[in-house]
Amino acid sequence: MKRVTHLGIVSHQDDLEIAAYHGITECFHTADRWFGGVVVTNGAGSPRKGDYASYTDEEMQDVRRVEQRKAAYVGEYAFAAQLGYPSEMVKEPQQADVVADLKFVLETCAPEVVYLHNPCDRHDTHVATFWRCIEALRSLPKEKRPAKVYGCEVWRKLDWLLAEDKVMLKVDKHPHLLRPLLGVFDSQISGGKRYDLAEEGLRHANATYFDSHTTDSTSLLTFAMDLTPLVVDDTLDPAEFALGFVRRLEADVGARLGKFD
Repeated sequence: MKRVTHLGIVSHQDDLEIAAYHGITECFHTADRWFGGVVVTNGAGSPRKGDYASYTDEEMQDVRRVEQRKAAYVGEYAFAAQLGYPSEMVKEPQQADVVADLKFVLETCAPEVVYLHNPCDRHDTHVATFWRCIEALRSLPKEKRPAKVYGCEVWRKLDWLLAEDKVMLKVDKHPHLLRPLLGVFDSQISGGKRYDLAEEGLRHANATYFDSHTTDSTSLLTFAMDLTPLVVDDTLDPAEFALGFVRRLEADVGARLGKFD
């Protein structure tokens, strides 16, 4: 854990490979950078059909734990921790056990870069995990906090952010890696969710559509929010910080419509 430079903290198995894919590719096959991942919940409530239709919640948890270990092997992670908390526990404000575990990981790894769910995500557990992560990060001494914290895409994509609010993370270093990383999550893909194809298509689309007046500088791009101000200044309200992105979008749309009315 001490060699980790890039750390992802997410809600569910396969969220790392979507939200923190930039960190995985930045560290893959390098001697001085290592990716570590934390999955906070147990994955009990995942949808299932086909071969997995009759699986109980306990059996699905076993399957998803093994799948996450396979992904960690494929991506050459330094470590992957699966905390196994029920989603409802993570949703409890100031959940001491969850925050204590996350603080321990952050203290032990002392990463340079951290990837989290973005606060505008539309999955309740993702937003709750974001809150627990902010609580854990703010419990660290300021000199022990990461240099960069990104809020990443999963269930609400971030193409709607204004250009000046977007962090554009190029993920074209190892273009072959995305499909095998997501492909090990057979319980999700066989269940009807083709995350492997969807995420590859999204990254190509981001690279083409991020700007209308320039040529593409990369073929694969993912967007993020810069959440670093939330761990630099503890007085910032995370909810107001997140709503600031929305209000800037509202002002931009209104101003553009007003120009031609």
